[in-house]
Amino acid sequence: MTHSIETSAEAVLQQSYAAARQSASASACIVALHIGAQQCGIAVGSGSLPDLVKLCPLGSERTAQQYFKTTPPTPRALENAIQLVEDVVMPLRAVIPREAQLFSMDAGIREIALLAGAAPSEPLHLSLEAMERVFNRLAAVVEGSSAVYQGLPESNHFAATLLILREFMHHLQFAHLLVLHAS
Repeated sequence: MTHSIETSAEAVLQQSYAAARQSASASACIVALHIGAQQCGIAVGSGSLPDLVKLCPLGSERTAQQYFKTTPPTPRALENAIQLVEDVVMPLRAVIPREAQLFSMDAGIREIALLAGAAPSEPLHLSLEAMERVFNRLAAVVEGSSAVYQGLPESNHFAATLLILREFMHHLQFAHLLVLHAS
C-alpha cells in the first residue's frame, strides 16, 4: 500500500512539475508542491525534469486524523500539528534555491486561493499575505467563531491542507504561489 501511495504522489509531482515548467520561463528554478491525503512532496529543478523529488510523511487526511479529534480542531491540536509540520518542512530549506518559484495543481490549494480572493484566472495567484489571512480566519474558527461566518469549509481535511500549505510557504519563504489548472 505504501509503495502505491508513493508512486501516486510521485506521479502527481511529475505532472505538476511538467505543467509548471510550461508556465515558467525556460531557466527558472521551480518547485511543484503536492499535498496529498497521506503524504505531500515537492519536485525541484530548472530543467525539463526535476533535479529532486522529495516526499514527506504529511498529508491532509493523515494530519487531520492524527491531530484533529474534534471539528473544528482545538487550539492545542492546531498548535501540535503546526509543530509537526514545521519539523518536517524546515529541513527542505536546504534544497530549495532562494529564487525558486512555487507552483501547485492541487484542488485543495485552488480552493484556498479562491477563498483568499484570487481572481478566477489561469493561473491563480496566491500571495503569502492572502494565504495568511485565510489561516487567520481558520484560527478564528478554532477559537470559537463559526466556519460559515468566516466563509470557510467546516472540514478538518481543509484545515490540515491550509496548515501544511502555510508552513510550506512561510518556512520556505515563498512570497507567492501559482495554482495551475489540473488537466
